[in-house]
Amino acid sequence: MEAIILAGGKGTRLQSVVADVPKPMAQVADRPFLEFLLDELVAANCERVVLSVGYKWEVIKEHFGTEYRGINIDYAVENEHLGTGGAIMLALQKAESDHVLVLNGDTYFEVDLNGFMEAHHASKSPLSIGLKRMENPDRYGTVELSGDRILRFNEKITGLDSGLINAGVYALDKQAFSELDLPTKFSFEAEILEKLVGSWNFHGFEAREFFIDIGIPEDYRKADAYFRMPSMMQDWTLFLDRDGVINVRVVGDYIRSLVRFEFLPHVKEAIRDFSSLFKRVIVVTNQQGVGKGLMTEADVQEIHVHMIKEIEAAGGRIDKVYFCPALDAENNPCRKPNNGMALQAQQDFPEIDLNRSLMIGDSLSDMEFGRRSGMFNAFITPEPYKNETPLTDIEAINLLEIGSYLQRSRISSKTKFEM
Repeated sequence: MEAIILAGGKGTRLQSVVADVPKPMAQVADRPFLEFLLDELVAANCERVVLSVGYKWEVIKEHFGTEYRGINIDYAVENEHLGTGGAIMLALQKAESDHVLVLNGDTYFEVDLNGFMEAHHASKSPLSIGLKRMENPDRYGTVELSGDRILRFNEKITGLDSGLINAGVYALDKQAFSELDLPTKFSFEAEILEKLVGSWNFHGFEAREFFIDIGIPEDYRKADAYFRMPSMMQDWTLFLDRDGVINVRVVGDYIRSLVRFEFLPHVKEAIRDFSSLFKRVIVVTNQQGVGKGLMTEADVQEIHVHMIKEIEAAGGRIDKVYFCPALDAENNPCRKPNNGMALQAQQDFPEIDLNRSLMIGDSLSDMEFGRRSGMFNAFITPEPYKNETPLTDIEAINLLEIGSYLQRSRISSKTKFEM
C-alpha cells in the first residue's frame, strides 16, 4: 500500500484553539493530529507515504523526517497554493504504485483501509471514495448511491436527518488521472468529483466506523477528547442517566408506570458492549415525579426491575440503580447535579474510583454531576454544546456512538487524563 496525505492546510478556523502550525500538526491529545493518520497506515501495513505539504511544511519535515514507524516518507511541496486537486496531482508525480490511497490531513476515518483498497481493486473503478452516514449532516455536502456506484454529489442542505458524506478517503488509479488534461491549480471536488461523476464509474465504500473532521474548534475539541479517552479496562466504572439515554424521554412528563417505559434504539446492544469494558455499570436518575405524588417508589422500582431484566437478556448488566425522588426545590444532596448518588455508589462499591469513571447523560445537570464527582463526561445531544469551558469531554448522538468511541480508543488506560 502507498498513500498520499494532503497536509498543506493552514487551519485558519482553528487559530483560536491551536498554535500557528499546519492544520495536520494541530496538537490532539498532546500529539500532532497527523500521527494518528500515520498510525492507521502503519496498522494497514502501508510501506510508503507522500505528504503533500505547503504552509509551514518545514514544521512537518522537522518532526517526521523521512520515516515513521517503518513507513518511508517523501514530500511533495507546493510553492503556491494549488487547491486540493493540484496538491493530489503534484503528489501523484512522486507516487510509485498504480493505485494510491489518498487521505485528507484534517479528517480521521477508522475505515478498514485494506478492505477499502480491496474493494477498490474489485470495482475496477478509477476512483473509490470512503463514505460515512452522518446524523444531521448540515456541515457537509451529501452523496447519493445506487448500489456501490456514486450517482451525484449534492450541495449542503440544512435540515436533513441523515445522509452519506464524503469522509476524505480516496483510492485512485494513477494512470487514469495522469491521462486527464488538468490545470496546475484546481479543486478536486469541483473539477473531478462533480464534473466526472456522470461519466466515470465512481465507487462508493460505505462504512460505519468513527469519523471526525478537526476543521472547526468544536470538532477539534471532540477529537482531542476522543484520542485522550483511555481504553476502558476492568477498573473503570460507567455511570448512566436513564431518561433520554436508556429509554425514550416523555417531554414535559415522567415515566409514571411500566407501560410508558420504552428502550431507545440499540441501547441494549450498547450496554451489552459496555458491560465487557467496565467493572461496574451504574444508573443514576432523578425521579422527582415521586416527590410530586405522580407515581410511587414502587412504580419506579418496577420499571427498574424490568429494565435490568431486559438488559441482562440482551447479554448486558446493570450493577445497581440509584434514584432520587426529591423535588428540585429541596436541593437534596442526592439529586443531580449534586453528587450524592455517586458517593452512595462509591460507599456500596468501595472499589469505585470516581476519577476513573465515565458519566453519560443528556442534560447539563448530568454533566455537572459528572464534573463534581471528578468523572469523564460524555454528552448525548443532537447539537454541539458550545461553551468556552465545556462540561463535556465527548459528544455523541446516542449510546451506540459512544460505544464506538470507547472500543476504538487508541490511548492506553495508563495515560493520565487531565480534567
